[in-house]
Amino acid sequence: MSGAGEGAAFGEGEALSRFDGFERVILVANSDAVDIADLQARHAGALFVFFNKVYKVLGRPFAGDAVLVARSGPAGANIVYRREVADVLRLVSGPKFRGIVNLRVGAQERFSPAADFEGATVAHLDLQPMFAGFYPSTHVPTSGFALALALAERFGPGRVVLAGFTARRSEAWKLFHDHDWTFEQVAMRALARSGLIAMEPGRGERSPFDALCERFPAVSRETVALVAAEVLGERLEGTNMAVDRLVSVTKPLARVDKALRALKPRTRKAKLADAATKPAT
Repeated sequence: MSGAGEGAAFGEGEALSRFDGFERVILVANSDAVDIADLQARHAGALFVFFNKVYKVLGRPFAGDAVLVARSGPAGANIVYRREVADVLRLVSGPKFRGIVNLRVGAQERFSPAADFEGATVAHLDLQPMFAGFYPSTHVPTSGFALALALAERFGPGRVVLAGFTARRSEAWKLFHDHDWTFEQVAMRALARSGLIAMEPGRGERSPFDALCERFPAVSRETVALVAAEVLGERLEGTNMAVDRLVSVTKPLARVDKALRALKPRTRKAKLADAATKPAT
């Protein structure tokens, strides 16, 4: 695998086999909308899949069947170069822990060697070829979205459940702009409406448009979708006009910000990424 880096010894089938043998596979987003106790009560015996910084959703060690997905970046697995492996494993490595899947989705992402994961069993999964030409080229897929589509294709309808995939910024956690959140939400909700995956509403939430159609049966989902697209288009155009004005006003500040950023020392992440791309001597 070109650019995958050291440790990319596991095939896609072997890595995906970590998720086999369960009637339900619950993908748990790092989101405020997740209620782990409620999910466990309603999905007894399911495999729970956690991502990277699991302390965002786990306040205590998880005792059920679990897999940890560790996303890679240009400097290797994020939890490795941030030295968070031990902290994360303390929350998921119970007796039913099925190991770590080091995930690569972007072309510049590199695997970390299995030896870097504090003794945990590791498989490497390269999904970058799956999304080449499919996902918007200006962004890279989130780990949850990439894995959800891969598992949906592997298992078929009904087995993959997404929990907390709201794509909403909260006071505690931010959204990274290198992912196309709008595309992912449209794709996941379309797959859910088609029955290929299931999406948990999250802490009692439900779509207000579903409630509207139930209250007024004469209003179809198709009508709501068309009207919503019209309204959103109008509001987006209004937002774009306001943004254009703001950009014009803040251009001098942007130039100052760019100059100050150029003076900042290189981060450890950037140095590790450079070292990983240097040819061996």
